[in-house]
Amino acid sequence: MTEELQTDPGEVRQIYDPVAETPTSYLREPEGVHPPLDYPPYKSTSLRHPKQPLVYLPQTITEITGPRLGSPEVGETDNDLTVQHGGEPLGERIIVSGRVFDTEGKPLRGTLVEIWQANSAGRYKHRWDRWPAPLDPNFSGAGRCVTDDEGRYQFTTIKPGPYPWGNHYNAWRPAHIHFSLLGRAFTQRLVTQMYFPGDPFFPYDPIFNSVRDATARERMISSFSIHGTVPNWAQAFEWDIYLRGPGATPFEEAH
Repeated sequence: MTEELQTDPGEVRQIYDPVAETPTSYLREPEGVHPPLDYPPYKSTSLRHPKQPLVYLPQTITEITGPRLGSPEVGETDNDLTVQHGGEPLGERIIVSGRVFDTEGKPLRGTLVEIWQANSAGRYKHRWDRWPAPLDPNFSGAGRCVTDDEGRYQFTTIKPGPYPWGNHYNAWRPAHIHFSLLGRAFTQRLVTQMYFPGDPFFPYDPIFNSVRDATARERMISSFSIHGTVPNWAQAFEWDIYLRGPGATPFEEAH
């Protein structure tokens, strides 16, 4: 069973029923959409990438039906990173929102979206992050939510700062927020980063540029939204996410 969702005049999209319409397989993305496992400008990949060709596992019932998550697993304030402590965190308050689709353009309801990020000074609350930027006692930098029936998610947080990372001389990461999505099935699992428009570090960051497809890189950059901005409260950024969609037939390697 599907429901219909009308977003713009003349445009009708179907929303998957999470159980009744389980695909038999999921497509893999074209070459260049994801970063290569070994990318020499990103130096640590040379130490941790697989040395043998990948072996793709068959998409069995486990891969195409799980995980199943529900709203009781997520607290009401888990998506507001500014109210998790006794005081307010320092920095620019922002609202990050968007919708989660598959590659066919169908919204994905009930999808777990998790984020983690540095604070406004560009420092993570992590024991190995020791560069001389201040920690914020009122900011932990992690949140999560579940998409609604139209595939929408929303977070209130603080805009992260850039930070040095030691990959090469004077290496700095652009400001970004890490995203993790589980989708409707384990085969849709995506871990990625959302960036902010106009960041001056884009040309110099090997992680951002490890995505070789220029169009795919642009999809990692959010858009400022004056309409989503709340007066005297928070500026807004919008970012839609597309997970891999269903395949017509189960995928098999050529022999």
